[in-house]
Amino acid sequence: AVRTADGWRISGRKIYSTGSHGLSWFSVWARSDDADPLVGAWLVPKNSPGVSIIDTWDHLGMRATCSHEVVLDNVLVPLDHAVSVSPWSAPQPELDGEGFLWMSVLLSSVYDAVAQAARDWLVNWLEQRKPSNLGAALSSLPRFQETVGHIDTLLFANRSLLEAAAQGHTPAANAAQLKYLVTGNAIRAVELAIEASGNPGLSRHSPLQRHYRDVLCSRVHTPQNDAVLQGVGKAVFAQRAQQ
Repeated sequence: AVRTADGWRISGRKIYSTGSHGLSWFSVWARSDDADPLVGAWLVPKNSPGVSIIDTWDHLGMRATCSHEVVLDNVLVPLDHAVSVSPWSAPQPELDGEGFLWMSVLLSSVYDAVAQAARDWLVNWLEQRKPSNLGAALSSLPRFQETVGHIDTLLFANRSLLEAAAQGHTPAANAAQLKYLVTGNAIRAVELAIEASGNPGLSRHSPLQRHYRDVLCSRVHTPQNDAVLQGVGKAVFAQRAQQ
């Protein structure tokens, strides 16, 4: 981001720009050309001259997010569009504790909803599926009732965690753990649906295989699972050292 008399001139590329084609504004992570560069987010209207989108997104899951590559070529934005920046020598976190907690809630809710959709598909399929040798719906079998019970228990845990955080009952320090637990439960719930349905669930014509591909994408979001657990463990030992 180069400071000029007219405003900022921004050039660069951003990969994995979620919602690229559907957005009206981009929050662009950049740095300025100052001696002590400003680093952070600039607000850029998508229809600005010099903004283009390269359709590079060809992912296993979450394909509808259109997370393509955005290219900015000398794009002009007003000086006050440096909305969340700080000097490189004295960086400030982009999100405070409460902001990170809300980010964890919103992100995790997306994948919890995927798991809920998988659950609904499985329940409907079990009620409709009536093998000739059984003479009744698969939903009448204890094995499948137990599986649905397992899935609903995982989703109940998710709902409890998300609602508690949304109502202000979860400390901000536990934001990463919330993301770890909710997304992990969501993945396991869809895995159970896949195991129960077998080939019908894995058919390319089935929504369930799409839900499975989508829910696995929760693992790529920061913080990743290893960083979450390491951070929690590190905090435990740091707290004991202060006692």
